[in-house]
Amino acid sequence: MTTALDRLRDLRRRGLLEKEYDQVAAVLAQEEPGGGLPDAAAAGRLLATVGPDGVLAHHPAVPVVTVAVTGQSTVGQVLDPLRGELARHGMLLRPVLGEHGTYLRDLTDPAGELHAAAPDLTLCLLDAETLFSQVPGVWRPEDVAAAAEEVLARCAALAAAAPGTLVLNTLPLPRSRSHQLVDHRSRARLGAVWREFNARLLRLTEQWPALVVIDLEPLIGEGGPVTDPRLARYAKVQLGAELLAAYAREAGHLARSLRGATRKCLVLDLDNTLWDGVLGEEGPDGIAAAGTLRGEAFGAFQRCVGQLASQGVLLAVSSKNDQEQVDRVLAGHPDLVLRGTDFVAVNANWEPKDANLADIARQLDLGTDALVFADDSPAERAQVRHGLPEVAVVPLGEDPASHVERLLADGWFDAMSLTEEDRARTGEYRARRERRDLHAGSGSHQEFLEALDLALEVGPARPHEFGRISQLTLRTNQFNLTGGGHSEAGLTALAGGPGRQLLLAARSADRFGDNGLTGAVLVTVDEGMWRLDNLWISCRVLGRGIEQAFLALLLRRARRLGLNTVSARYVPTVRNHRVRDFYPSCGFVARDLPDREADGDGALEFHHDLTVLPDVPGHVRVTESGGQLDELR
Repeated sequence: MTTALDRLRDLRRRGLLEKEYDQVAAVLAQEEPGGGLPDAAAAGRLLATVGPDGVLAHHPAVPVVTVAVTGQSTVGQVLDPLRGELARHGMLLRPVLGEHGTYLRDLTDPAGELHAAAPDLTLCLLDAETLFSQVPGVWRPEDVAAAAEEVLARCAALAAAAPGTLVLNTLPLPRSRSHQLVDHRSRARLGAVWREFNARLLRLTEQWPALVVIDLEPLIGEGGPVTDPRLARYAKVQLGAELLAAYAREAGHLARSLRGATRKCLVLDLDNTLWDGVLGEEGPDGIAAAGTLRGEAFGAFQRCVGQLASQGVLLAVSSKNDQEQVDRVLAGHPDLVLRGTDFVAVNANWEPKDANLADIARQLDLGTDALVFADDSPAERAQVRHGLPEVAVVPLGEDPASHVERLLADGWFDAMSLTEEDRARTGEYRARRERRDLHAGSGSHQEFLEALDLALEVGPARPHEFGRISQLTLRTNQFNLTGGGHSEAGLTALAGGPGRQLLLAARSADRFGDNGLTGAVLVTVDEGMWRLDNLWISCRVLGRGIEQAFLALLLRRARRLGLNTVSARYVPTVRNHRVRDFYPSCGFVARDLPDREADGDGALEFHHDLTVLPDVPGHVRVTESGGQLDELR
């Protein structure tokens, strides 16, 4: 059998890694014998010669992630697994490596190499020496407690000064340090001090939105030793290869989520995935998710899936079974934790699973790249990988005891933070079904819109909404007029900057409930005019007049303030071609750009002279909130 690493070696031998880099993610998604995935560090070593310039010459759309790496000790060993993890998710690493032990200078010097690189992620790897380098040669737990206070203050300062999203980590306490104390009371005191330091380090993320702290304790619990004593002593490598590989996996998940690539929907098989047994052969009485050793393992898996759903992960089913029988089991089987109402789509039939996943995506108005598919059958997984390579596939094994770990291994649903809209997502998709039923029963689309009883509130973005607006900018592909997105910290900085404000948020509702924050616009204010830097509308509300009402309100406000022009820009992307004519449809006029070809991005500039304003669609009730707009003249 040709493995994924064999295929990478062949591409490297033929000099094709850069030319065929767009195929690397699919290669690294290939299962190894036994159902595992290829070793990321080995893949990273094979890809070490691949440069961003060479890849981008062939594939300009490949996302390049600039990662600065620094730390207390020698940390360069993290680059190979990190390169492999990013490649597995379709990204390309551009590393900037700091010098040994210079993390304070690296992160605080605005003229330094790390700041100049403008990294997307800054990884600062900490270890036990971060504290013990601050204590005297002969020490007590109280000395470590004092060092902990100093380091915590230093970390808070780094969070404010470091470029990009700063990633710190909790510190493992090595036995070689704790057992230098011979009495158990002192060891207990040291353990308490150490854990208090780690807890307070984790809580720094509540103060700094651009800070992430990776907790190493769960990684150590499932991996090998923290360090290799020989490498720690002679090469100052304080974190071992297995731990760095697990850390790199977490960093890869973080990079993916920062790019707005968090998956939205988990599609599950049923037989030997959600329950023990084959429904079509053994009947409802022959399946189990409780009461037996194997059944209990399936019950634990269902509880894990339910936990994900409580945080906004949509659940769906694709199963080769009879629909009516599946519906009855999901409605009333006594073993099941999950019920039919927990799923936003249940496809039980005998069609190929890639076709069913495509149908589920259509039902939910999602791209297939928003789906994660979990199945215990290697043949079904291979068929989905071939038919829908953009779907993330979770290789569940024959033993259900490993189902939870395999589902969570790749962090497909990881996000920087959760919003109330996230937690209410399943209810929102149920409301979508009710809207579809209303639309099907209406005589026309206009009749449907009038029956919806749409309401739109427009006003300044509130501080607690910045996380949701960041999600909107990163995840919205269709109605994203310039293709850009912003982190929560980036939005906070823009909103507080001179003249430039995250100006408006759109909140909508209808007869079926509150849709929450569904739109945002970023505006630059400049000498009697507004420039719309970007406008985002959630795909959940497109086609109902919300986008037209939002822009009409904005233009109406601009004229009331005595402005004479509102300008806007459209930059085409792979996914936003449907909104190319949005500005002209609302009365904007294209502006001639003599140097457009030189820009190379196909951008179009528009302006509106505010003479004739578009109407707010009559079926949308609108309100404006907040007085901040009146100040933006």
